[in-house]
Amino acid sequence: MRNVIKLILVSLVVVTASSAVAIKLRRSAAAKASQDRLIVHEWGTFTSIAGKEGVALEWRPLNGSTDLPKFVHTMQSATSGLRHPQSKADMAATIRMETPVIYFYANREMDVTANVQFPKGKITEWYPQARDVGTGINWGRIKVEPGAAFNLPADYSDNHYYAARETDAAPVRICATTGKSIEQEKFLFYRGVGTFDLPVAVTLENNRIALRNSGKDPIAQLIVFENHDGQIGFQAVNGFSGATTIERPVLNKNTDGVIQQLRQALIASGLYDKEADAMIKTWRNSWFESGLRVFYILPRSAIDVTLPIEIDPRPEQMVRVLVGRTEVITPEMEKSVKEQVRLLNDSSPKVRAEAAAAMRKYGRFSEPILKRIIEDEKDPTLRARIKRLIDVPAAD
Repeated sequence: MRNVIKLILVSLVVVTASSAVAIKLRRSAAAKASQDRLIVHEWGTFTSIAGKEGVALEWRPLNGSTDLPKFVHTMQSATSGLRHPQSKADMAATIRMETPVIYFYANREMDVTANVQFPKGKITEWYPQARDVGTGINWGRIKVEPGAAFNLPADYSDNHYYAARETDAAPVRICATTGKSIEQEKFLFYRGVGTFDLPVAVTLENNRIALRNSGKDPIAQLIVFENHDGQIGFQAVNGFSGATTIERPVLNKNTDGVIQQLRQALIASGLYDKEADAMIKTWRNSWFESGLRVFYILPRSAIDVTLPIEIDPRPEQMVRVLVGRTEVITPEMEKSVKEQVRLLNDSSPKVRAEAAAAMRKYGRFSEPILKRIIEDEKDPTLRARIKRLIDVPAAD
């Protein structure tokens, strides 16, 4: 009888001890879970130029002056170990991936690793420094420091890059293998160029815009925008699937209206208010300049296939919002550029200078406009002149 009682007591002790251990482990896990909270948000833009049949034109998106601060790393200033054999100005592609920024929100200081792959493209600019850059970018170990003092770089220029800092995201530091701090920023920034299919095809025919969604998922919101000599028009299409044709926008609205429409779409896609404002402020001058273009929010599935991302530890929330921007070459643009090309051989230096200045206003889109024009141009002299302009890139 005594042995039975002893056995029961020992069993109770073991069960009690096991329960205590289990409770302690659960409490520890719960405490750690409540202690480690990581949220990651990202925004960026894919810019393309619509050709005939809606197929994106190939162009040299980096053929022009840079719009980034001097401290940003580029493929032409890369140090050893970063694989970039080609000049930026010579890189031809159909898509320019513009200013993706990755924000981190944490409730305590923590180490994180970040790696983005770009299998159908190449990374061309980035900040802070990364361990490996090529068809993707790997920052290695970074330190997320909520509440830390800022020591952010600046080149004292009025550059749109800085608008992306106007959020509540935690600053991050890139660390060497020794743990020494290298560079600090409010986000991870990268850019690149690539050739791949975006889900929306845009075609302009007889002042009607044909839209086609070739993807499996609907486009949450699509906006057709036009600015013609300061007159603004836009039209929104929600939950866009399949194909549709709409008229060019009536030019009876203002920029504030389209900004509000885009802002609501960005927030509905998961961005915080300040993030949406920062994105719009970054691209306001470019998005709403003269021209006809289509904006749309890419489905998350398309983003993850184009830009696979790995964050460790895995965030409890990962928001990725990339805007597709398709530039549409209008008949008015083609006519204007043709006229300027003819004037480049004028006997008057003043006329030639004015024609060159008029061409420059199209910036990085000048080359694809010329490529579009030459497709249908029958005049051999004009074709030869356009070809010379295409073959001689502007200085970077």
